[in-house]
Amino acid sequence: MNLILFGPPFVGKGTQAKNLYAEFKIPQISTGDILRKAVREGTELGKMAGPLMAAGAYVPDDIVIGIVEERLKEPDCVNGFVLDGFPRTPPQAEALERMLARLGKKLDAVVSLKVPHEKLIERGSGRRSCPTCGSVYHVYQNPPKRAGFCDKDGTGLVQRDDDKADVIEKRLKKYDAETAALEPFYAQRGLLKAIDGVGSPEGVYADIKKALGKG
Repeated sequence: MNLILFGPPFVGKGTQAKNLYAEFKIPQISTGDILRKAVREGTELGKMAGPLMAAGAYVPDDIVIGIVEERLKEPDCVNGFVLDGFPRTPPQAEALERMLARLGKKLDAVVSLKVPHEKLIERGSGRRSCPTCGSVYHVYQNPPKRAGFCDKDGTGLVQRDDDKADVIEKRLKKYDAETAALEPFYAQRGLLKAIDGVGSPEGVYADIKKALGKG
């Protein structure tokens, strides 16, 4: 099963990708992760991407596609894959189609998780972390026993800058702008599966499976 998983920050993509892997043994492929891995391992494409990433510059589509192609050839993708973070534009989606055709593969579905912005801001801005041990809490969903302090070591909890409401709102607007043209692109191909991501993780996963004909 070859999938793309769309969704803005805090929508629960990581949880659902783990569920898909546990049941179907299809790995989550995050383009950010595989770019960094290619740079660490010093592959030819990684050598090209490394200086650009270090400078905070845009990595050209052909390099990203090449690194994704290298990843999809690895043995753990034999049962399929879940692409996360790519493509972000119609030209990237078209390049992905051509690359998959070269590999003799095709997409089975594009799953788009939908949650209102206000709910995503609540999810993200409620996160608190321990600067000492790294434990993560949520002021509503998973609060510490003593408000504001880590259960494990008593350290005062902090809110990361990228978990602040105004920063999250900017990230959500950027995501919407990037992906706005991709949903009709995949809808026209009959691949788009829009899923309500507001419910429990278990309920959302059941809806994903049903949409994929696996429920």
